[in-house]
Amino acid sequence: MSEFFYGGQAVLEGVMMRGRSYAAVAVRNPKGEIVVHEEPLTAAVYTKPWAKWPFVRGISMLWDALVLGTRSLLWSADVAMSDEEEEVKFTGPAAWTTVAISLALSVGIFILAPAAVAKWVEQWLGLPAWTGAFFEGLLRLVIFVLYLVLIGRMPDIRRVFQYHGAEHKTINAYEAGVPLIPERVAEFSVQHPRCGTSFLLIVLVLSMILFAPLNFNSVEGPLSLVLRLLSRLLLIPVVAGISYEFLRYSARHLSNPVVKVLIAPGLGLQRLTTREPDLSMLECAIAALAPVLSHDGIEIDLPAARKPDKFEEAAAPA
Repeated sequence: MSEFFYGGQAVLEGVMMRGRSYAAVAVRNPKGEIVVHEEPLTAAVYTKPWAKWPFVRGISMLWDALVLGTRSLLWSADVAMSDEEEEVKFTGPAAWTTVAISLALSVGIFILAPAAVAKWVEQWLGLPAWTGAFFEGLLRLVIFVLYLVLIGRMPDIRRVFQYHGAEHKTINAYEAGVPLIPERVAEFSVQHPRCGTSFLLIVLVLSMILFAPLNFNSVEGPLSLVLRLLSRLLLIPVVAGISYEFLRYSARHLSNPVVKVLIAPGLGLQRLTTREPDLSMLECAIAALAPVLSHDGIEIDLPAARKPDKFEEAAAPA
């Protein structure tokens, strides 16, 4: 059996974890109980042989964020905010419409807007076409970092970032072979080399390099704005595929001094997207990881479920 990297993401009042064949979401409901949902991974990006090809398997990471992650987030919102009498649903037309609008805004703000502004600055200042790609990349990076800083000031998002830290600590503890007990898991770092934050930073930096030659057509000169924007959209899977391979390679060679230098910015950026979780959050992350490990034939002993108020005097160490 080939090596598999477990991982997941934070959701509202909980954590989603993904394994080889199953995903699980563990969320605290208003009563303080952990509610766990499990589902098989049946999409082609998980089951087809081509999905495991180098430079193609990175698509699964995008799928995790856009589809599996979105479904998990919607379900967690239903659980975290539902009353006891209400039926918990996975989704609805209004919810998916909100997600579609949010996705369109994200593409517009983080992908298309920087390309359009760079094209305008390039023409205004008379810059060479290839330099526009670097200005575009820097602008995209500034917008991304500013966005993380601003949303990190919101109380609800800070809790999500705490659950993000709980997810990292739990994966770090599992990969270190430590018993998955909240007090033991709390000893580990909130940073992880395979984090999606690091992945996005790699995508942003790599796009500067890959987009530069595409800004110029050797026959007709600089690409028009429409073609430039279209090229950005079409190359998202390509950039993601290469970025994922670098992320995967670096995770296997963490002791390499060059790799340590290359991944340092991504680990640093994770300080904006993670916070120290409390022990109840760690218990939630462990509850999400246990089912996916079980479906992969790996059994772990879980401590007896405890309510959040039992942890108030035993916060995770800073």
